[in-house]
Amino acid sequence: MPEQVERKALSEGLAHLNESMRTLAERSELAIRKATGYLERTPTPGEAEEVFTIDRDIYDLRNEIMKECVDLIALHAPVARDLRTITTSMEITTDLDRIGRYSKDIVEAAQRISAGGNAAHPRVEMLVRMGGLTIGMVDTAIQAFLNRDAAPVLNINEADNAVDDLHDRVFTDMVDQMAGRSIAPDVGAEYILINRYFERISDHAVSIGYHVTYMVTGRRPSRAHKS
Repeated sequence: MPEQVERKALSEGLAHLNESMRTLAERSELAIRKATGYLERTPTPGEAEEVFTIDRDIYDLRNEIMKECVDLIALHAPVARDLRTITTSMEITTDLDRIGRYSKDIVEAAQRISAGGNAAHPRVEMLVRMGGLTIGMVDTAIQAFLNRDAAPVLNINEADNAVDDLHDRVFTDMVDQMAGRSIAPDVGAEYILINRYFERISDHAVSIGYHVTYMVTGRRPSRAHKS
């Protein structure tokens, strides 16, 4: 295949990959937004099923993108930045898939809380705030990827630290209330799980940011180790 034709085919493949990644990211963000919204009220079975469907869509789309990436590498033997873009896409799909799964887990925990006849806990606004922060982090990381610009994610650890602070506060508060019998242990445990899910989503947003930095600069940033 002539070099010019080969380059055009690769460019078209990369453009299609970018659109597929955009769709995957939008689905993941939608899952988080819906899951966060359901914390303040009981989701109807149809609303919960919508998040479960989104999670399945994310999984299927991830598999399609992985195949797309493998085909691009096999057919076009990309190098340098093009190769980094493809391998980074493969890594980011895993993060987005996990974000979708954690969103599903949050909805399931909210369902278990409401199934026991429990109204939303007064401290749920802290979890909703965590949800808002994680949505912002994921959006920032994905836009950095789509725009091929590492600048927005250079300080993404600062946003992650804010989520970690809220996580620690919610965890301590829930443990204290469970010990003081002001909240049932099974309900408190569900909120602790939701708290952990949001913390993990923020970690995946940081992971996406690191992948973007490598894609753009060719250098892998050092990761901050969390206790």
